[in-house]
Amino acid sequence: MRSFVPMKISAFTFLRNAARLRFPFVESIRSALPLVDEFIIALGPCDDDTEEQLRAIGDPKIRIIPTTWNENLDGRWKVKGFIYGQQKSIALFNCTGDWALYLEGDEVLHEDDIPRIRAAMERHLDNRRVEALYFRYLHFYGNRNTIAYSPRWYRREVRAVRNNIPIWGPKGLFFSVVTSYKRMRYPRAAFADATIYHYGWVRPEEKMNEKWSGTIHHWSDKPYQPVTYTAIDSRVLQPFTGTHPKAIQDWLPPADGLFAADPHHVLTRRERKNRIMMWVEKITGWDTARKHFFPVD
Repeated sequence: MRSFVPMKISAFTFLRNAARLRFPFVESIRSALPLVDEFIIALGPCDDDTEEQLRAIGDPKIRIIPTTWNENLDGRWKVKGFIYGQQKSIALFNCTGDWALYLEGDEVLHEDDIPRIRAAMERHLDNRRVEALYFRYLHFYGNRNTIAYSPRWYRREVRAVRNNIPIWGPKGLFFSVVTSYKRMRYPRAAFADATIYHYGWVRPEEKMNEKWSGTIHHWSDKPYQPVTYTAIDSRVLQPFTGTHPKAIQDWLPPADGLFAADPHHVLTRRERKNRIMMWVEKITGWDTARKHFFPVD
């Protein structure tokens, strides 16, 4: 037991040209600062003012680590998103807290959840069975009033990991616990009783395409297909009825009503499969969304 020792919380992320690509990265970082003792940022080569905006936050908790992106990965060994995992892990490996909270540059915490996150970390600090904490997700789509909700849009994901075990991020989204030199597994995770507010799909469509056209080679060898926000199955779009975090309020553009999908959109094969999964969920009550963790609660 170490309850007499003050708990330390780190946060970490990785960024590159986040200002030019219109990520709400400043808002993301500000949303976590009341919770954490340090915020580690792996900052890749930028041709915009991302670094200047980071330094303008003016908080001594922030520590910037300049990094290099390996653009020369052999295509025969390309693992989808591996370079994202490299950058994420650089930041994680520089964290010094008992817990390390991961936020991507378009993810924001709600101020009402800060006490619950801290309580979950304190509650499980000495429980070695709990290796991570998972959060529920709200994926905003098209505007501030609309969320995308379906098995395709992950509903829960690990965003805090215990920082004294062999754990790393082999790709952008999830984490793996290293159990031997040859084996890894998903972490055992408890619920943080908190929500990640994901705003990446609220950014201007041209900025989403600028991002993906410049990074698709890290994920696929196929030609880039431009993103069109209205080209989506309308059944996955739902109204948001809650409140947005205070940190993101000024960043969000005004909007009226639900985002409108193209009524003539032809469902893709993936969307047709998604509809079947949604039907199964409705009939059985099962959650068919993929999870990158083993729930322990």
